[in-house]
Amino acid sequence: MSDDTGDVIDELFAVIEDRKANLPEDSYTASLFTHEKGENAVLEKLGEETTELILAAKDDDREELAHESADIVYHLLVLLAMKDMDVDDLRAELAERR
Repeated sequence: MSDDTGDVIDELFAVIEDRKANLPEDSYTASLFTHEKGENAVLEKLGEETTELILAAKDDDREELAHESADIVYHLLVLLAMKDMDVDDLRAELAERR
């Protein structure tokens, strides 16, 4: 992962954590933390985005593959924040697998 990618993920996670703490009314991210379904809303989104990613890969649609990959990373980061985890937890696990 390039430094730019790491920076973007760190910045995105910081925004997610801010939305979790402050819950602005007009924020999609905040709505995931307050959704009546609780974490199931994020889990459902991860399932939906995974299906869309698989279809984009099957169709060799690079633009859609990048888009759906970003959706999965975003929703994964929201899930980590919900579980009081962070990007460092993910990095540590990935480092162990190197």
